Amino acid sequence: MKNLILFFVLFFTVSISLAQETPSPNYRQAAKYSPKNLAKMVHSTSVSPHWLKKGNRFWYSYKTSEGSNYYIVDADKKTKKPLFNNSKMAKWLTEITKDPYDAQHLPRLDIKFNEAEDAFRFRVTATEEVPVEEDTKKETSKKDSTATKKAKKKKPKMEKKVYYLEYKLGGNGLTIINTKKEEKQPWRRWANIAPDSSIVLYSKNYNLYWMDKMNFKKFIKDEKDTTVVENQWTKDGVENYGYGGSNRGQDNEDVEKNKDKRKGVWGTWSHDSKKFVFQKSDSRHIKDLWVINSTGKKRPTLETYKYHMPGEQEFYKSELLIFDIPTKTHVKVPLDTVRQQSISVFRAPMKQSSRDDDFRPSLLLSKKGKVYFSVISRDRKKYDINVADINTGEYKTLIKERFNTYIESRPLILFNNETEMLHWAERDGWAHFYLYDAEGNLKNQVTEGDYHVDNFAGLDEKSRTLYFTANGVNKNQDPYYLHTYKINLNGTGMRSLDSGDFTATASMSDSNKYFVSNYSRVNTVPKSELRDVNGRKVMDLETADLSQLFASGYKFPEPFKVKADDGITDIYGVMYKPFDMDSTKVYPLLEYVYPGPQTEAVNKAFSYRMDRLDRMAQVGFVVITLGNRGGHPDRSKWYHNYGYGNLRDYGLADKKYVAQQLANKHTFIDIEKVGIYGHSGGGFMSTAAMLVYPDFFKAAVSSAGNHDNRVYNSWWSETHHGVKEEIDEKGKISHKYNIDYNQALAKNLKGHLMLIHGDMDNNVHPAGTIRMAEQLIKAHKRFKFMIMPGQRHGFGNMTEYSFWLRADHFSKYLLGKEATDTDILYMNMDKPMNR
Repeated sequence: MKNLILFFVLFFTVSISLAQETPSPNYRQAAKYSPKNLAKMVHSTSVSPHWLKKGNRFWYSYKTSEGSNYYIVDADKKTKKPLFNNSKMAKWLTEITKDPYDAQHLPRLDIKFNEAEDAFRFRVTATEEVPVEEDTKKETSKKDSTATKKAKKKKPKMEKKVYYLEYKLGGNGLTIINTKKEEKQPWRRWANIAPDSSIVLYSKNYNLYWMDKMNFKKFIKDEKDTTVVENQWTKDGVENYGYGGSNRGQDNEDVEKNKDKRKGVWGTWSHDSKKFVFQKSDSRHIKDLWVINSTGKKRPTLETYKYHMPGEQEFYKSELLIFDIPTKTHVKVPLDTVRQQSISVFRAPMKQSSRDDDFRPSLLLSKKGKVYFSVISRDRKKYDINVADINTGEYKTLIKERFNTYIESRPLILFNNETEMLHWAERDGWAHFYLYDAEGNLKNQVTEGDYHVDNFAGLDEKSRTLYFTANGVNKNQDPYYLHTYKINLNGTGMRSLDSGDFTATASMSDSNKYFVSNYSRVNTVPKSELRDVNGRKVMDLETADLSQLFASGYKFPEPFKVKADDGITDIYGVMYKPFDMDSTKVYPLLEYVYPGPQTEAVNKAFSYRMDRLDRMAQVGFVVITLGNRGGHPDRSKWYHNYGYGNLRDYGLADKKYVAQQLANKHTFIDIEKVGIYGHSGGGFMSTAAMLVYPDFFKAAVSSAGNHDNRVYNSWWSETHHGVKEEIDEKGKISHKYNIDYNQALAKNLKGHLMLIHGDMDNNVHPAGTIRMAEQLIKAHKRFKFMIMPGQRHGFGNMTEYSFWLRADHFSKYLLGKEATDTDILYMNMDKPMNR
């Protein structure tokens, strides 16, 4: 009997042990879903319409496992037709280029329609090589004639032949326009061409220069033409207080080498091309910051740039200048340059049908000699919309917004012959549109309720109907799901145009009669359709081809809804599981985080970009991503601003409590093995989680984190955390800033932390991560620290390497198996070995 009892005890102990078994890391499964492999399984997932200028027509391309197809849609006629016959196109291209093509394997066509919109042109590069055309304009002297003769005997430089072709819609062949490759246009990097092409503005030695149309044409024809006349307009421009000529992204050697070259001067044109509005910024007093390029050149080089950090008393001094093209004079808008504030000029919205235009000048919002612009205070609590006279610069304030936290904004909408304006604001705690007259008098609130108006989509002035996108209108849906709506400008008649339990993006025609809707959830196949502005479906366009993805074993993730740490606020997230999940095992939980406040790293639509989520789960984890109070702006302003004044810790309690709720609900989650990871703000948050809840989070990988926001850029930190404006008895204004930072809690670390940073990150400077490492060392903590050589804020071609670093770290500390091979096998196995 005693032995029998012992047997049962042993049996149940083994059974429980087996039930609690942790899976082994499955690197092969993770490798299957690398970005390179996914590109072979998933192709197009949305329709990107190229609206034409005539009629309500658009063309688009769509790729499936059968190849790419091109279509033209006429919304008025309710027709969708192939733009051309693939088989015939393959035949014509083969005959012309002498390279073989078939219907499934056409080259990628960069299509540009002609003005009549009855034909389009494109270029195709053949494998045939032809001699490079020599520069016949180059003059040679008698002294180097001998050298020239010798040079002619050399083997000519060869290049692949390029065919410039035209196809007439409905035609039976291609016309060869020429066999010249597209000319390089380096001038596009610096030439700001007036809307009527009469003049070109640019920067040189930090001053404003100009060329007239004739001389610019001569320059394009021959850059070395010494008869080209350049005209200097200003003479007071200097480095960091000039008229264009930014050096950002160049090391000091290149700055010196390129100092006399033409550079861009960006601003906004009047519609008649007679005025040019330019924002001049004085940053000479802003302190320098540096990164070092250790890998790019023979010697390591220094990159110096201006970088304003939170709480620094200095601030950018902005001026608004209006240049008069005919008289070559300018006036200054009389703004208070002592107050620390930022300026933004409102621009005319780009038409959808301008998408493929080679020339898209930036135009002022007004066509009637007015400059609309906004000014926001440094603490972002005071926001004004102003209008200036384009001739004198004199201005007046039309709309004022005041709030105790930061103020968000959207572009101003001007309409009805510029007698009315639509203004977006969050003044009642939700984002809505307000209707004003041109003098700044409020006529009425257009949208109203406990939902978030996201953006302007279109306006029918004749029927006075506003089209817009919004979140949270339907209380039975995930509030992050975006939909398109219409409403009368008097606030009546609101209705949804794309109802359904999904999130949708819309591209509306310039006529405001139709829109293309791309919609899905994380757990549905993406679909695309054409709708009219009454919400009626005109036609189905596409359904994404996920057949190869599903054949690989892919399974959709699972959306979930739980409560925040306050037990009241709804938190929405998505759970990703291993596709080969074993019901007899328990899985460590990983949280992928990004704290916001400008967004949350929670997919709402289907996405095949799986590197940080689906793919990480395949290693052997349950991965979740979720919102937190203080995150995404697409809910109430209370939710969005929850972290104001507490930028380090505000989202952590929610991350912890959500994990606990999910573990209570799902027995396959091992709540004793919780890891956390993220990039940028997610790198900051994941480390903070390890230090604030050191007994809960056991491992973290934090990449490019802004661990010390005192050395991050002032805009983000002062906006979302807050900076206090103080005025002393003499009227002097100062700004006080205080924030918690990760390294102050270094002594709390108990789990396994890996820090990763690019050494050339000129956004989130490596100093934040290095300071974190310094304090961990001083606290006598073991941790891992990896520098990505030559990488900016994104890790570029080292992104794949960083994935396997993360996989190794969590495999070792949460799955109990360490990868010790020198080679990262699954990075090498798909590459051919060149001997």
